[in-house]
Amino acid sequence: MPHHAKRRLLGRKPELEALDRLLRDVRDGRSRVLVLRGEAGVGKSALLDHLAEQAAPLRTVYAAGVEAESEFAYSALQRLCAPLLSHLDRLPPVQRDALRVAFGLSAGNPPEMLLVGLAVLGLFAEAAAESPLVCLVDDAQCLDLMSQRILAFVARRLDAESVALVFAERITDGQTGGQTGGQTDGQKEEALAGLPALALRGLADADARALLDSVLPGPVDARVRDRIVAETGGNPLALLELPRDLSPAELAFGFGGPGAGPLATRVEDGLRRRVDALPADTRALLLVAAVEPVGDAAVLWHALRLLGIGFEAAAPAEAAGLIALGAPVRFRHPLVRSAVWRGADAAALRAAHGALAEATDAGRDPDRRAWHRAHAAVGPDEEVAAALERSADRALARGGRAAAASFLERAAALSPDPEQRARRALAAAAAHLAAGVPHRVPDLLAAAELGSLDALRAAHAGRLRAKASSAANPGFGSVQPLLDAADRLRDLDPAAARETYLAAFGAAIWAGRYDGSGLRRAAEAARGLPPGDETAGVFLRALVTWTTDGPAASFPLLGRALRSLTDGADLAVLWPAANAAVELGDLRSWLDITGRAVRFARTTGTLSVLSTALPYRAASLVYVGRFAEARDLLVEAEAVEEPVGAATSMVSKALLGAYQGRKRPALELIEAMEREGERRGLGRLTGMAACARAVLHNGLGDYPLAVEAALRGGEYQDLVVHHWTCAELVEAATRAGRPDVAARARERLADWGRAGTPWALGALAVADALAGDPGRAEDRYREAADHFGRGGLDVLEARARLLFGEWLRRRNRRAEARTELRAAHEAASAIGMEAYAERARRELIATGETVRKRTPGTPVLTPQESRIARLAAAGHPNAEIGAQLFLSPRTVEWHLRKVFAKLGVSSRREIEGAFSGR
Repeated sequence: MPHHAKRRLLGRKPELEALDRLLRDVRDGRSRVLVLRGEAGVGKSALLDHLAEQAAPLRTVYAAGVEAESEFAYSALQRLCAPLLSHLDRLPPVQRDALRVAFGLSAGNPPEMLLVGLAVLGLFAEAAAESPLVCLVDDAQCLDLMSQRILAFVARRLDAESVALVFAERITDGQTGGQTGGQTDGQKEEALAGLPALALRGLADADARALLDSVLPGPVDARVRDRIVAETGGNPLALLELPRDLSPAELAFGFGGPGAGPLATRVEDGLRRRVDALPADTRALLLVAAVEPVGDAAVLWHALRLLGIGFEAAAPAEAAGLIALGAPVRFRHPLVRSAVWRGADAAALRAAHGALAEATDAGRDPDRRAWHRAHAAVGPDEEVAAALERSADRALARGGRAAAASFLERAAALSPDPEQRARRALAAAAAHLAAGVPHRVPDLLAAAELGSLDALRAAHAGRLRAKASSAANPGFGSVQPLLDAADRLRDLDPAAARETYLAAFGAAIWAGRYDGSGLRRAAEAARGLPPGDETAGVFLRALVTWTTDGPAASFPLLGRALRSLTDGADLAVLWPAANAAVELGDLRSWLDITGRAVRFARTTGTLSVLSTALPYRAASLVYVGRFAEARDLLVEAEAVEEPVGAATSMVSKALLGAYQGRKRPALELIEAMEREGERRGLGRLTGMAACARAVLHNGLGDYPLAVEAALRGGEYQDLVVHHWTCAELVEAATRAGRPDVAARARERLADWGRAGTPWALGALAVADALAGDPGRAEDRYREAADHFGRGGLDVLEARARLLFGEWLRRRNRRAEARTELRAAHEAASAIGMEAYAERARRELIATGETVRKRTPGTPVLTPQESRIARLAAAGHPNAEIGAQLFLSPRTVEWHLRKVFAKLGVSSRREIEGAFSGR
């Protein structure tokens, strides 16, 4: 890395102290992450240089984001990891293979991002096991998308590995600035947001004046000097660069004035003037170096020889302090590269890229050669377009969807044949959607539709547009585009049409009451489609029936669809499968489906599945009464959330909070979900919020509020949620003295009972006991507890026993009441249903029994420690725990030592007993 820090560290005492503390922590065995954030020229790179110098003799690795390289997947990450690859064989085989494929070192299945991230985390930890490791990443705003995402993933999981990961990130006008991973402004990601950061500002006036004095050509009036300091904002690079070649008389007018533009632009303009003053061959040398992204000196000199430029051309650039032609080649500052690049005309840029393409070994680096050829092309060129398409295939094979999209987009632009241009644009749109960049899709589809698309491709283009729209805005308004796309596919590709109609149902379910006719429109459109025997087709028929003929009529089809699931079931049917299981009240299937989904996502690192599977799994565990595990999964989900997963997490968090019964925290979760539902047009969130309110208020005994919430939730029949809401309404309305409301809710639950599952039968039995024939109430209470017990629904069994105990007490059958209430109190307390436990305690006191009130204390273990402890107690080794929780084995070991100390145990076998004792 470049070494130009010493003269630029004037006035940086607080920053240097922060870096010294970071190094001390790393030497003491902890990991530290820091983002140095500031405008161009403020001294970020100088601080990285200082850190590298102070880190000696620790191992230091370095990489920098380069705008010219931002289309190459993993490019910066691979440079950062290259010195550490000797540790690759120490990783678990699945991680080792994923990283080898991602870096193009071997062939294999395209790795998912999370798996590559976990491999990089493990690689850092293994390297640091020998000596603390310092990783420095400059110009993070220019990282390629995959490097950006994976390094952010690693940064959030470093803990006890003795690793420092320090980024330098440029901001412009207060925002993360510059080109970010080759993305347009709409694609910029705040990948490093939330990480520990150190904001760099200009030097204090005294230090700025001292730095300015060191480069002024002669004495300058103090007022002029102060004006220059004010205009530069104390920016060190501006203070060093802007006065160059200006006389005292010219300096008297300062650097500002009307239309002067941003400071970085003025500095870049000054650098460009310095470049323009150099000899022609030197300017050409700088341009070739600027567009050669990795600083490969051999490739650079080969390209220069092809242009007829000799070694002597380097001397003026080096003398001017603009570039260091070592191995690797480095510019003094990223703004120098930018000034050279942006100051060149189109013909000179094409010549530079052409020379670099010829100098790049086609066998060793075909993708970079194709990229240079593409930028050297004057017009459409099928040979270059085909080479870019092959590069896209290689990028996809390495898991680089964003890079593949960029290659395909460029290939489409260079395709002379309209049909090929349309095909490649369509493929680029699909790759952007798969990469999670849906807003790039419409422009590419518009370009594809200008070409020659047959009816089938045109229909698939419509489906891509609808899916991109739904991904960007999944609420109200997302249903109809999917239906329109499915309609165009129904005669051309019935299987794709069924999959698209199923996606439209998903959108309609999430939009809920905010698109009240969405489900009906989806059902009417899909009804005439030829039935499919594939799992998606069966689910589609079940949802059509659910909508048109009522839930009870759909139960046989939903059951059939669940039975048709196989271990290799298409991931696209996981969400309808989980919803089908809950609609039927089939807890065991719900647990099985979510468990399989989580295991698959963790094993393969599939973020899109994991971000949804974790909260679905957490919700299922709530009803089993495994609150601690549910809470652990939701903590894990926060680290991997995508938009849909975030919405699902809100549901699970609110449900768990409602059952825990802590009023203020629960209401905060519920109110946040209500606001998000309204903001994004996600009616399912609104319906679930109403249900969670009813659960909470029933537990607290605020029955009128529970009735109000349940009635509001029941205004729209949300899939799954409507059964839960009806069950809450029966209890609340009975207790609030509104038997007519309770009776109507009971009638609706009678339909659910036809599902025949323990959950549905238990809910109907409770409703009958509360609002049915009084003469059968006792039998129905007992049957409800039995159904819930057989179904593994510990939470609902505790609630049924509580209701039964209350019923017995009101009939003065105190001894029998105590039996039920004691069982309800013990179960609710053990599970963590604090409000329901308190309700049972008050009822027990009313029977004459003395019950001590339990006050929940502060958990001994943190959520992270709790997850690790439970997995360790279950017999999982550290490597498996780390893979499951996305931690390094060293971090797992560090947490386990803390667990042992806190629980007072000395082995994994003792952990479960310590948990039980608490």
